[in-house]
Parts: sequence; C-alpha cells; structure tokens
Amino acid sequence: MILYHLHDWQRAALAPLRFAAEATQAVFQNPLFPATHTRFGKVMAAGAEMFERTTRRFGKPSFGLDKVKISRTEQVKVEEEVIMAKPFCRLLHFKRDIERIDPKVLVVAPMSGHHATLLRGTVEDMLPDHDVYITDWIDAKMVPLAMGKFDLEDYITYVMEFIRKLGPDVHVLAICQPAPPVLCAVSLLAQMDDPVQPRSMTLMGGPIDCRYAKTIVTEVGVKRPMEWFRNTVIHALPFYYPGAYRLVYPGFIQLNGFISMNSDRHVGEHIKMFQHLVKGDGESAARHREFYDEYLSVMDVTAEFYLQTVERIFKNHDLPEGRFMWHGKLVQPAAIRKTALLVVEGELDDISAPGQTRPTLDMCSGLPDSMKKAHLQIGVGHFGIFHGRKWRESVLLVLRDFMREHAEAPADHGKNKHKKSRDEAIA
Repeated sequence: MILYHLHDWQRAALAPLRFAAEATQAVFQNPLFPATHTRFGKVMAAGAEMFERTTRRFGKPSFGLDKVKISRTEQVKVEEEVIMAKPFCRLLHFKRDIERIDPKVLVVAPMSGHHATLLRGTVEDMLPDHDVYITDWIDAKMVPLAMGKFDLEDYITYVMEFIRKLGPDVHVLAICQPAPPVLCAVSLLAQMDDPVQPRSMTLMGGPIDCRYAKTIVTEVGVKRPMEWFRNTVIHALPFYYPGAYRLVYPGFIQLNGFISMNSDRHVGEHIKMFQHLVKGDGESAARHREFYDEYLSVMDVTAEFYLQTVERIFKNHDLPEGRFMWHGKLVQPAAIRKTALLVVEGELDDISAPGQTRPTLDMCSGLPDSMKKAHLQIGVGHFGIFHGRKWRESVLLVLRDFMREHAEAPADHGKNKHKKSRDEAIA
C-alpha cells in the first residue's frame, strides 16, 4: 500500500536532474550560444527535452476552446461555463456566441485514467454544428474523503441527473468506458417513464458485452481474481493530497497499462520526436508534444468505482446477462422506446474490439429498427473512432445526421407525419 508514496518519492528524487535538464535545454537553445547551431548542440537540447518530459508530472490540461470556426469565413467566441458541480464531476457547457439552435449534445467522457480534455478535439469538431456539454470528471486525489464514496451506481446517478438538467431534447454521446453506465442511465429513465428521456443515445467503442471479440483488456479482467485487483492496483492516497487516505486506482498505474499495450509504438514515437528536434522539424515535434501532453496526463479513480467496473462489466457481464442492479432496481434496456440508438465501432480497436458494443442493438428490443443503427468505421483503432481524419470525415457525419434525424420525440414524429399526409390530402 506504499506504492503511491514510492512513486512520489521517485519523482521528487529526480527533480534536481529534471531542473538540470531544463537548464541544459535553455542553454543549447539560446541563439547567442555558438554551440546551439551545431549538431552537438541540437542533440544536447533534444536529449535534455526528452529527459525533462520523461520525468515530468503532467497536470490536467485545459480545453482552451475560446473560439470555433462555424464556416469558412466566420468564427465565433466560445465560453466555458459550469452548469452543475458535483463532488466528483462538473458538467461543462461550451457556450457559443451565436443565435442558432443546434442539437444539444451531452458528451459523457471516460473516467478510466485520462481527463475529459482527451476529447478536446472531439468537442472542437462538434462545436460548429452542435451545442456541446461534457462531463468533466474530477481527479479522485482532489476530492476529500469526507465527500463520500463514488462507485459505478453513483456514476449512473450522475448521468441521469445531467440528462434531467439538460432536458428532453438532449442527445447523449458515450465514448468507450461510459457506454455501460450510460445505457443503464437511459434504461432507468425509460423504466421510470421519466419525462426527460434523451432524443438519441450514441455508444462508441464501449464494453457492453466483453465476451465478444476479446482483447488484452478483457482477458486481464477475466483471468485475474478480484483479490488480485484489490491487493495489487488499489492504493491509499498519501496524507499530502486533498483526498488523503482515499483508496484509489492510481493514474500512473493505468498509464503504465496503456503504454504497455503498445510499448513499441510509444518508444518509436519518442525516437521520432528526438529525430525531429535534432533536424529542427518544429512542426512535427509540436504535434508530438500536443498529443503526449494530453496522453501522459492522468487522474486517479476511486477504488470502489474501478473494482465494481471490473467485477460487474468485465468479469460477471451483469448488463448483457440481464442482472445489472442499480440501488436494488433491475436495469432493463428493453424498456427504452423513446431514445434512438446509434452504435459505433472501430475495425482495428484493440481496447473495445468490434462486436463488444453492437449487442446493445439486441438488448434494446423495445426500439423499432428505424430507431437503431450501427456503424463500423474501417481502418481505425480505438482513438480513431473519435479523433483524427476519419472521425471528422466519416464518423462525425454519421453522428450528425443521426441526431438530426431523431431531433424530435417519436410521438412528435408521428404527429408530423399525420399532419403532412393531411396537408397533402387537402392539396
């Protein structure tokens, strides 16, 4: 249980070397220093930067979305505002300075290690045509123990509260980890016949049924007993954090897991960055910094949330087996009748492989086929579903069209069709 302390002590011990690396980098990047313009100087500066970045603790980045381009020639201001604040999450709104009604979208960000800012590009790409809100989950180390627990059922409760706050015209988008709890939240709203049920629900690359298309992630969840997870990856926060003594699944352990899955790729990318720095290719180096500044910024999650997710989603498959309970109430996706469903998977996804999210279509048996759709994006992995060129050129267009198609409640659709046929008859 002292791993967290050892990790922090190691970073503290490396601090003098990191400061020395920063000084070295500053010297060999000074244009007035003769060696700066030699290959030796460039190698020294590049090596110093790589060492500094390797030993740095990356803090939470900002979204930094202060303007958005809504046409080829027009940009509008964007203001980030907090709509609702909860102990473990803030509901953020990216308010655009524009007089236009676009589909209202609640983006439920993953709480699986990275901050919600990992979806900065996703939000930025959606802003021109959507009114975007996002769940900004709070690092567990920053939440005092007195604020209580936060488990998988609490996550579902939060999502339900956010949907109710935004109203019945909202569309919900869950990316990766949130897919199961979002499906539960929408199911429960339907079971309660709540007047606020989303117009549509999009689940992207989420582990709805991990028995399909197994990956390294699902295999670890199945093979390891729960005692291993409790004794190996759960640690108490040191006394000097606001969340002192809270049991968490530390972000640095999660990050090590992410990197180990594609270690060759990450090592290769860092070698490329070193080469770009030596060659003076600042643009390529800047792209690397931008990605890894975000990727290496991680947060802790509460132990109870992590352990419940492992046990109920990855080991017992409670949701597809029809036995998932929320505060003693059985979750029934078949009750969904007013919320259209879009499932998106990536052909090369090695985290939530294609086939894991698609079972949602059968589980939501109360929806007609006209309100259900599946999209398999060819040639992309996990991040490519919601980031990059194919996301912008393909997935985003599918998502946008689906939301507009289901912009009205099913009852309203019927009324409009009736009105149209009556008008045509009169004509």
